[in-house]
Amino acid sequence: MSEAARPVPEPRWEELARRAPEMVATMRRYLEQLSVSARPMTVEATALALRHLVTHVTESDPTCRSVAAIERRHIESFKVALAARPGKPGVNKTLSPTTIRHNLGMLRSFFERVIDWGYDDAPRRVPIFTGDIPKADEPTPKFLDDPTAAKFMAALATDPNRRRRLIVELLARTGMRAGEIGGLRDDAMYRVGGAYWLRIPVGKLHNDRTVPLHPMLVGLINDYRAWRGSTDTGLLVERDDHQPFDRRTIHRYVAAVARRGGVGPVHPHQLRHTLATQCLNRGMSLEAIAALLGHRSPRMTLVYARISDTNVADQYFKATSAVEAEAVTTTAHEDAHPNPLHRRLLGNGHCTRPLELDCRFQTICEGCGFFETGPQFVTVLQRQRDDAVAHVDVARTRIYDELIRVIDQDEAASTD
Repeated sequence: MSEAARPVPEPRWEELARRAPEMVATMRRYLEQLSVSARPMTVEATALALRHLVTHVTESDPTCRSVAAIERRHIESFKVALAARPGKPGVNKTLSPTTIRHNLGMLRSFFERVIDWGYDDAPRRVPIFTGDIPKADEPTPKFLDDPTAAKFMAALATDPNRRRRLIVELLARTGMRAGEIGGLRDDAMYRVGGAYWLRIPVGKLHNDRTVPLHPMLVGLINDYRAWRGSTDTGLLVERDDHQPFDRRTIHRYVAAVARRGGVGPVHPHQLRHTLATQCLNRGMSLEAIAALLGHRSPRMTLVYARISDTNVADQYFKATSAVEAEAVTTTAHEDAHPNPLHRRLLGNGHCTRPLELDCRFQTICEGCGFFETGPQFVTVLQRQRDDAVAHVDVARTRIYDELIRVIDQDEAASTD
């Protein structure tokens, strides 16, 4: 690595204290108090954000040597410098909006608290405004669709590594976070009446919870305990060096199963999102999903409702079915007035894309894992197949032939 590319080491508190002793003393006092109520990772992240602020302020304005002396102009300058900082190598050239949001949010909390706590070295007002903090994106959770999930679980069912299979099955069937696996105790499984439950330890949201155990998981846990033998750590699963499992190792386990199933990269948290999505799609209430996942706020669970809004789906399919039925009755009239353009029959009209122009979306719906059809659509499918044959579209013809064949087979099986 060249000298120019080598990252600049972060300034230490000792060095910063020589520049601004009062400012650093106030920040260290705040961090000491924060460590009583926050997790160590939160304290470390806050300390890093404060060091960045001290570094920038003392370099841009050497006369600013206390927290009380930090003004709005210092924050405006710091915001610009923060947005220009290098991001992850090979991922972002500069810091992502999420990282900027977290840093400014922690700094705003620092100013609010030192003012509320009556610190002598505190500014008269909070110099970071709400509008300074980038708004958080609200993406839908990344989950595996049903066909992909089925391939993943099929590969998992034949995994030869007992420990890996148990860990990944727990993730996929209970919605556990990867960080919660390492804390599972050997006696986490217990029985109440005829059902088995799993006690998941205190985790990200500072709460523990119990979740119902699939019968297959009960068998896997019992088999694994018998194969593993006794343990000195009291943990259900542990690494070969008798340490709790870490997120990185669990990530590798999930990735290994995904490779065996041929479904591409899969992240452990995708299994949590997949379980929630599957449960919601099959009628489980949002309240029950929140209890299963350990959500404290309904807002955390409502994000899954955006993935599968059954009310929207019901109305959409009702409308499209009516359009398709109308298209069948008007086709004869349209055939009497041929169009010189390439007219491809759709479920709700025609595509007039010229024949010489390629289109990679011709059968995007029919090729989707969520596409469903049935006997009531055979007439439309036959006309779409005939349209593909007329235009010598072999790939599209094969898709419609297969759809019609499966419907015919199902019809024959139902009459046997």
